[in-house]
Amino acid sequence: MAAAHTPRESAHAAALGVRQALGGSFAAISKWERELGKLRVLVNTGELAEDEEEFPDDESYPVHEFPEIVGFLHEQWAGGGEPSAWVETAEGAPAPAPPAPEEGPAGGGGGNRQRMAALRRRGRGCCVVAPIVLHGRAWGELYVARRTGEPVFGRTDADFASVLAAVTAAGIAQTERLAEARRLAFTDALTGLANRRAVDMRLDEALELHRRDEVVVSLVVCDLNGLKRVNDSRGHAVGDRLLERFGSVLSLCGAMLPGTLVARLGGDEFCLLAVGPPADEVVKVAGELCDRAGELDLGEGVAVGVASTGDPIGPVRSARRLFRLADAAQYKAKAARSGEPVIAGRHGGKDDPVVRLADAPDRRTGPERRRFRR
Repeated sequence: MAAAHTPRESAHAAALGVRQALGGSFAAISKWERELGKLRVLVNTGELAEDEEEFPDDESYPVHEFPEIVGFLHEQWAGGGEPSAWVETAEGAPAPAPPAPEEGPAGGGGGNRQRMAALRRRGRGCCVVAPIVLHGRAWGELYVARRTGEPVFGRTDADFASVLAAVTAAGIAQTERLAEARRLAFTDALTGLANRRAVDMRLDEALELHRRDEVVVSLVVCDLNGLKRVNDSRGHAVGDRLLERFGSVLSLCGAMLPGTLVARLGGDEFCLLAVGPPADEVVKVAGELCDRAGELDLGEGVAVGVASTGDPIGPVRSARRLFRLADAAQYKAKAARSGEPVIAGRHGGKDDPVVRLADAPDRRTGPERRRFRR
């Protein structure tokens, strides 16, 4: 789990480990999604039934069918006790269970009917269930099963499962902290879009695909018009609202191109990075973006420049060159107060004025020079 990069990888590592440690034929990790009232299965490992997938997209169960997850963690352990695992069998006779409230399978009743039915349907004889608790709250559960005919889990197995659930919780907490740190490192705080660091990393990877497999890489650079005027006349809070609204419009347009990264580069500059879609599709979306930005009740529209390896812009061997081309096109759009995107390379190939501007020596000063920095 320590080597995992995502919560799903962490859950997968945990499921593999606990299945081996407990000698089970199957193991799963599920998360309690409070807002939906469901236990959502993150990963299944081992011998899967026909209706199971290793990484299911939509396998979830109403949490009211498993009251022990809700009730025990808030009643029994809220006062400082420790969560304990319990055993269920396909025949409905639980193995030795931990001390618990009177209701529910862990209290030594008739067992959870949903779990019993699932065990029989999938050819399993017993299971051990251990709550996963993070920061004193129920996070989900660890579930390990054995085939019909194999030895039933006992009290020692349940105690060991409780320990493994605690280890799993620690690993998940670490992975979630790392994921949050990565999210903050690559996310613009105001708009929630990707930031310049994320664009630089993704663009380098995309251009490697372009060099290797000739994948089309397109960059749409946007400069929001009128932000300074809004800040000066109506205050920065209103200016921030304009940035957020345009970010939402940009995100909507980016969704029209599968796999596109939507980002705020800084200040009033934004971009779309599309990897795979043809240049014409990107240009069409850039036009839609201009139209929608012009309909915002704040600001004065947007200047948009497009540079794509699918157009005659010459060889693109570096991220800096694609940025320079898209930025030069966007500068032309802004200078002409164009309500449509300017596309590099579509007005004369190498003699295109945008391409010539991007290839010119960097003798500009002030804001214009800033545009071409990498």
